[in-house]
Amino acid sequence: MPVADQALDVTIITGMSGAGRSEAAHVLEDIGFFVIDNLPPQLIVKVAELARGQDEPTRYALVVDVRSGDFLDALGVAMRELRALGGTARTLFLDANDEALVRRYETSRRRHPMSPDDGVIDGIQRERELLGTIKGETDVLVDTSNLNVHELRDRLREIFVDEASRGDVRLRTNVMSFGFKHGLPLDVDMVFDCRFLPNPHWIEELRPLSGQDPAVRDYVLGQRESKAFVKELDRLFTLLLPAFEREGKSYLSIGIGCTGGRHRSVAISEELGRLLERKGHGARVHHRDVNRG
Repeated sequence: MPVADQALDVTIITGMSGAGRSEAAHVLEDIGFFVIDNLPPQLIVKVAELARGQDEPTRYALVVDVRSGDFLDALGVAMRELRALGGTARTLFLDANDEALVRRYETSRRRHPMSPDDGVIDGIQRERELLGTIKGETDVLVDTSNLNVHELRDRLREIFVDEASRGDVRLRTNVMSFGFKHGLPLDVDMVFDCRFLPNPHWIEELRPLSGQDPAVRDYVLGQRESKAFVKELDRLFTLLLPAFEREGKSYLSIGIGCTGGRHRSVAISEELGRLLERKGHGARVHHRDVNRG
């Protein structure tokens, strides 16, 4: 039976050492993935062949270490071959900032795999340079810098359990509102800045509310600039979504930012989520900074 008939689904788990690859593997295993650790990329297509003859679609999670240049080339070839066979293939990249990674290594007292003789930060920088290409091409990027183990589990379950319940392979979208004063999110594919919109913060009765409250939402979306902005977003994603699907992308994360992440970005993110839903790409909307000062 052809691989395509089995709806084979493969997620490659990779990323920075100390960013949560092992925990991600445990989470995916808990939600029904068949997990294989430390699998050479040359064997990824063999996994697809082993799936032949099964009665039910199979979801695999393959943990790979891509710190070798040859490894990166082999992984790219394997992903292209798998997609050519008709399977769904994606990469999940776990990342964290240098400060968080150093803190984790110091707490665990483990040696970084790329710094046998030097300090931890030297190993982190070497690994980050080597992983730059695959990070730039990844499907799902999760920044674990400020996530504890439980929050990471929740984040991954939101992504992958929702995907399983949808029962299709269409491009899925995630919309995150944030505040620039709290820092840019690392795990989004594109960022839109809506600080040009009139700010409800300066209206006394709206200041304590958030963009999820009807009064703030109506104020933000009622502005002439907001209507034009949403219209252009509609035009843009009408172009982008089919193009991303043709290229095999299965997950798109979008950041919408304002100053504090409480009013404008929240209202626009909610509206963008509704817009994407109407296009058949059910969006998960998350407000990173809505409760921060």
